[in-house]
Amino acid sequence: MPPNTIRKPTPLDLSGLLFLTIVWASAFIAIKVAVPQTGPFWLAAIRVCIGFAVLLPWALYRGLMLPKSLKSWSFLLVVSLLNVAVPFLLISWAELTISAGVTSLLLGTGPLLALILSHLTTHDDKINLPKLIGISFGFTGIALVVGRGALADLGSGHILAQIAVLGASLCYALSGAMIRKITDIPPTRLATIILGMASVELVLLASIQGMPDFAAIDGTSWLSLIYLGLLPTGVATIMRYRLIGTIGASFFALGMNLIPIFGVLMGAVLLSEEVALTTWAALALIVLGLFAAKTPPKKPN
Repeated sequence: MPPNTIRKPTPLDLSGLLFLTIVWASAFIAIKVAVPQTGPFWLAAIRVCIGFAVLLPWALYRGLMLPKSLKSWSFLLVVSLLNVAVPFLLISWAELTISAGVTSLLLGTGPLLALILSHLTTHDDKINLPKLIGISFGFTGIALVVGRGALADLGSGHILAQIAVLGASLCYALSGAMIRKITDIPPTRLATIILGMASVELVLLASIQGMPDFAAIDGTSWLSLIYLGLLPTGVATIMRYRLIGTIGASFFALGMNLIPIFGVLMGAVLLSEEVALTTWAALALIVLGLFAAKTPPKKPN
């Protein structure tokens, strides 16, 4: 069997995937709160630096493993840009002008992109009928959640922001395929290196934009930044790398379909918004899609 071969998702894998989608869905709320005061560059830089600070002690305790060649360093540099720096910037910038519903819809292209890329770049994560059915259910669920209003908004004047989110989705799909090729560094230490490199990249870019008035950032925004660094950036990065290595990038990406669902549900809990019947129908479709995607195809007799 080739090294780093993926396996069928276990209940623990599915629980981890569910936890990640909830955490990432909550990140949209935190970004909305903080980005007007920090701007997209410093928001991305601060959250990544916090995430790196959280992971570094554990990585040092376990023994930090660094790449041994310039080629490996170059590969990790590209991963850090595609997996962290660029998508964080694009999403933060986009959320200054477009709604969370449109952002969720456009990020929902990730599973399809990941499915194609995994088919092209891996030996054990190929396209099959169950995965295609799962993707179809997922996109149908997303369409039910965002509704016609969000679809109509795709043609509005915020085209650059919409393209930015599509670009972020492509970055995640590309980096997901690349992460599976890194087999010599354990997930926690790999995540630490990636976040460390992205911290340097983002602080340099943010400094070029100019220093914000940190004293003017209110307490709620600081709490949002700390939360973004601790969970959606720090802990979630470790779990993402580990799950991609064990269950594959295409199945992992199916979990992204749950993000708009939980975004709506969190809005109902935190903002007392009414949850439409279509939201529950969408949740059912997405869950069915996940189970369909994890069902192995029948072997020919």
